[in-house]
This record gives sequence, C-alpha cells and structure tokens, in this order.
Amino acid sequence: MQIEAADLQQLDAVTAEIAKQLKKNRVVCFVGEMGAGKTTLIAKLCNQLGVKDNVSSPTFSLVNEYLSPSEGTIFHFDFYRITNEEEALDMGVEEYLYSPAICCIEWPEKIENLLPVHYLEVKIEQKQHNRIYKLRHV
Repeated sequence: MQIEAADLQQLDAVTAEIAKQLKKNRVVCFVGEMGAGKTTLIAKLCNQLGVKDNVSSPTFSLVNEYLSPSEGTIFHFDFYRITNEEEALDMGVEEYLYSPAICCIEWPEKIENLLPVHYLEVKIEQKQHNRIYKLRHV
C-alpha cells in the first residue's frame, strides 16, 4: 500500500492505516533517510493511539516507553547511534521485540538480523514537497 502526503494534516491517513495493521504485526520498522520524518510519524501514530506523553526520539537512550489506553505498551527505538547488533542485544532488544507490546523502530537496518521474521515496514520517501509512505508486511 502506498500513501502520499503533502503536509502534517495528511499524516492522519497514514497513521490510521498503520494502526489498522497493528492487528497483524506489532513490530513496525520505519525506514527513511535522516530527516524523512520517522519520529514525527511515530509521534502522530502514538497520538492517534491515545498516548498522552510527549513522544520524542530516543536517540541517546535507544528506547522510550509510552502507554496507550487502547493498545497497551508502545516501545519506540532509535538505533541510529549503535555500531553493531551486539549493543542492541546487550540492552535486551529481543525481549522487547517478542513481547505483546507495539515496537516502533527507527533505523531497523542496524539490527536487521535481530528482527522477527514478520513485521510491518513503513518506508518513507521524499518527493519534492511530498512524502510517499509505502507500507508492506515482511
């Protein structure tokens, strides 16, 4: 599935579709260049799921935890700063990924060998002033 959005208001359609897909996959990998809007999209998704906390990138802590009244625990990972998969293993990433919680992952390519067999990939591509969101189950 592909959705094009020109502004933040149109992100609601993207996050609504991601929210629907959470019934199939609780692990969602956000792929895109630096500045593509991964954190913004995750924040909008969390907002749509009723999270009241401030959603921000866990660049230095690697993981933030949020609570959704409807979906339970949401873990938000940012693996940009890790240098190898061993760092993710040391922080217990497998326990998170195989829990019933929703796991939103920025920079999943850094832990590619640790990802579950099935997950939802959200690829963000920039096209002039628009962004194209490609959703696919892996």
